[in-house]
Amino acid sequence: MWIVLAIFSAVLLGIYDVFKKVSLKENAVIPVLTSSILISFLIFLPILAISKISPETAGAFYVPEITWQAHSLILLKSLIVLGSWISAYFGMKNIPITIYSPIRATQPIWTVIGAFIIFSERLSAIQFAGVAITISSFYMFSVIGNKEGISWKHNKWIWLILLATLLGTISGLYDKHLMQHFDRMAVQVYSTTYQAIAMLLVTIFLWLPTRKTTTPFEWRWSILGISLFLICADYVYYWALSMDDAMISIISTIRRSGAVVPFLYGAIMLHEKNLKVKSVLLGGVLLGVLLLYLGR
Repeated sequence: MWIVLAIFSAVLLGIYDVFKKVSLKENAVIPVLTSSILISFLIFLPILAISKISPETAGAFYVPEITWQAHSLILLKSLIVLGSWISAYFGMKNIPITIYSPIRATQPIWTVIGAFIIFSERLSAIQFAGVAITISSFYMFSVIGNKEGISWKHNKWIWLILLATLLGTISGLYDKHLMQHFDRMAVQVYSTTYQAIAMLLVTIFLWLPTRKTTTPFEWRWSILGISLFLICADYVYYWALSMDDAMISIISTIRRSGAVVPFLYGAIMLHEKNLKVKSVLLGGVLLGVLLLYLGR
């Protein structure tokens, strides 16, 4: 069941990435991110109110009371996710989506490598092959990027995408810990609340004073799509992760396969360059994460 939910979450996450790309084109990053998070918070606000006033009415969306310790742990998760999002948003705005999506799809591989280095976990032969194929494909994307005038060594947007991927890996591992101890709706709703507060502060104190010297902000209805599809993708993700036998390495692997959706958008709608080679390399990334899954 949790594998089916992970697949569903992957598709929703892929559509969410498309709405991000549309919203960020020639638009200010910080207010786009802030607007999407505020919309998510406003969607959750009635659910939070009903949970406190009439818990039986909330049903599957009930948000229970949690301790201050739980709030502090969820706050930490919120800050990690915000760091990943801010990095990813700036990177996506300035990098072709057919390069951005495959880089983000490598996230499960870094989870395995991190476990190998930090926790001395051994890789099976199949997993080792998956890591090797993915890293090889990852390297070839840097070669393609150089042909398109994107130097991976000196391009700060590439480094931001890599940072987003690293923080996403940390967040995924942390999510599994949270799901073992706290209610999934509490984690999703309260983390969104803290993200909304944090981004309001960032917008007020960092973006507003400099807004006249940076890219102007334009409201687009695609920002609403960011909120709706992220809420749905995360709801299904947390649902899958909360199941007793769920494995974060597999869920993360499946979830990142949703990179196919924005890749196809970049190919069909944006007519980006070197699509044949990129398609083969994306196939290499997906083959790598598939071998990672089979190796478990």
